[in-house]
Formats: sequence, structure tokens, C-alpha cells
Amino acid sequence: MRDRVIRDEIHKDILVPAHIVTIIDTREIQRLRFIQQLSTCYYVFPAANHSRFIHSLGAYHLAGRLARQLQEVHPGRLSDDDSELVQIAALLHDIGHPPYSHLLENPEVFATFHSHEKWGGMMLESTKTEVGQATRAVLGEARFGRLLAIMNGDSQYDGQQIEPFLKEMVSSQLDVDRMDYLLRDQANSGAQIGGFDIDRVLRALRVDDDGHLYIMSWGLPAIEAYLVCRFHMYQQVYFHKVNLLTQSYLTRMLARARVLYQLGELELDTGLKDMLTNSNLDVLSYSRLTDADVQVAMTHWAEHADGELSGLASKMLSRRGFHKSLRIDGMTDEMAQKLVEPLSGLLEDAGFIPADDLIIASISKRGYLPYSEGILLPDGRDVSEASPLIRSLIELDSRVLVFVPEPIRDEAELKARDIVRPVQSRLDV
Repeated sequence: MRDRVIRDEIHKDILVPAHIVTIIDTREIQRLRFIQQLSTCYYVFPAANHSRFIHSLGAYHLAGRLARQLQEVHPGRLSDDDSELVQIAALLHDIGHPPYSHLLENPEVFATFHSHEKWGGMMLESTKTEVGQATRAVLGEARFGRLLAIMNGDSQYDGQQIEPFLKEMVSSQLDVDRMDYLLRDQANSGAQIGGFDIDRVLRALRVDDDGHLYIMSWGLPAIEAYLVCRFHMYQQVYFHKVNLLTQSYLTRMLARARVLYQLGELELDTGLKDMLTNSNLDVLSYSRLTDADVQVAMTHWAEHADGELSGLASKMLSRRGFHKSLRIDGMTDEMAQKLVEPLSGLLEDAGFIPADDLIIASISKRGYLPYSEGILLPDGRDVSEASPLIRSLIELDSRVLVFVPEPIRDEAELKARDIVRPVQSRLDV
């Protein structure tokens, strides 16, 4: 096996030593080529069809850059062995993702549900998976155990200390995972939101006496830009109404497929049967699942006799007949629930089925989570204490959308506004 140079649109040349190539060229990591990074975002942003595979390589690359930076400013603090383990941890951090990434990381979809972190750990610990075998062979048992301990955030392994910054490099409020996906998702979506100076962010990172990452004061403007970029990516891309709608279509379609299979009215291939009905799914079967399992089935389901299943599949295949959101700002879960009964009546009168055609989609995210998981300055303060801009990003950002068929959207909006206005008034008090 030879060293490899991988050309990346974001980081240009990614240099991979031969022994790491043996890990990359395993079935479980190569599987990530067939897992969409942004699930159904490509219905809005057609070029946003990049994979978890290239993102994992990007995180690996940035972990190497950050490790070399920390070795330079803190001589002797980060060993070459641990530097490599952190890079491998970044490479492997997403191997447990299900099809369509976070979208199908859902107990309503999987009969056997674990988080993607749990599945990833199971893949690595298994003696039957290629990635588990290759990583053990490359590292040896002792270093393999330390790798797992770093990924789990443990404070020590086999009597040897593990400083917290090793985990924080891969998973924190300012980690190589977030840095890569923000740059990559912005580039592929085409969102024009300004970005951030990743070179300056990396240069400004340090390790304090307690072993935690912090940012030099002169790097604060770069951190502000990083967090503002993240905020706008959620607002313009991840929270986009069509993205929320297509995610709802996909999960509803799979839920309907399960019901029809249980009624004996639909055949499922092995992969979808495992996903939807196998309550004892093993790690090898899980690691065979990709977006293609859903995409291939969808083409057949569009012709099924069941109207709900075929309707949802047809929408996903043609991008026609999409429901439309009610144009009411500031909708909350409380308001949306007050609309269910009256809008259901309106739908029935118009010949629609409320269970199928009244869709409520919600999502929430904090632009920044300070203090216990936050980003620190040299004096120990959280960056939010030094930056009014960052403080403004702490508040929970929620979005609730109500979708109905397009022919009745105007009428539904009129009815909804009459109901919501008094509720909004009370909530403002």
C-alpha cells in the first residue's frame, strides 16, 4: 500500500500515509460515500449532494493541521502518537451514521435504535468489521484501546492520562468536525454567508493548564465569524422550509412502508426490512445500509396501490405537488397545536386527508452553547462574556412550520391567523 494524495475542493491536497489508507479502504468507511452529508438539502440546493466520506477526510486533514499547530506552540504537550490517534478519531467520527445522516437517526425509523456514535463504536469494537480489523492491525491493541478512550472522552487509559483537549479537537463547540462541515456545506450549497478564517482560528487555539482548549484574545474576531457563519448556515440552509418538508416526507414514507409490510401489502428488501422491522439488528447488517436502499425502493413505491405511500414517493421523485407552508412568522409548537383541529376540518371539507396533508415540522438549535461546553479565552472567561455578538447567538432558535396542500393554503392562512393572533398576544405579555 502506498501513500495517497486525495484532492479535495475545500482543503486541496489531503496527504494520507499508507497505513491510514488501509483504514480508509475498508467497507465501513467507503460506505460513507453513499451517505448524504445534508440528507434532503439537495432538493433546495442541488449541488449539496456531498457525502459523509469527503467530510470525514476533511476532518482528518484539519485534525492533522491543528495537531501540528499545538505541537509547535506547546512543545512536548502532544505526542506524535496521540496526534495520529486524534487524526484517526476525526476520520472515524461519522462511520456510524445511518442513511440520510441525522434525518434517519430516529427511533421512529429504526426498529433497533442507537445513536450514530453508539453504532460507530460498535463497528470499531467488532472483530468482524473491516474497519475494526484494520484499525487494530494498524495501531496494535494498546493504541487501539487508547483511541477508543479518546473518542469516548475518557480521562485515562491503562493508567495513562488523556488530556481533555484530545477529545475537544474532534468534538466540542470549536472542533475540526464543525470547521469542516461549515466550510464544505457553505461551498456546496452556494450559500453566500461570509464564511470564516479557518487559518486564523487554528493559529489562535491553545491548551490551558487543565488540558482544555482555549482561544487567544486576538482570535476572538475569527471566532465571532465562525459562530455567525454557523448561525446563518442553520438559518439559510439547515432550517430551510423545503428541507424540513422533504425530511418529513421521507420519514412519513418509511413509516408507511413499515405499516404496509406488517399488513402483508408490501415487500421490503433485506436492508429496509432490517431498518424498519428488525429489533435485533447487528452491526454488520447496519453497516450495509446506505441512502441507496431508500432511493431504489422509492422508485418502486411511486407505483404502489397505496395512495399515501405512492404519493409521498412521487413527490420525492418528481418534486411536484409539494405542500406549502403557512406564511405566519413566529409560529410556536403551542400555536401549531391549536391549529390542528380547525385546519383538519378545512382539509376534510376540501377532500384532503388531515393525517396525510397537515404536516407540522419543527426544529431548534442554539447558535452557541456557552460555559460547560463553550469556547474559552486565556483568562478563563467564556467568549460570550467578551463578545456582545456571541452573546446574541446563545438564545435558542426555533422554527415551527405548518404545511398544507397548495390549493387551500390561502384559506388555511386566513383561518390560522384568526386563531394565532390571540395566542401571540398572550405570549407577548
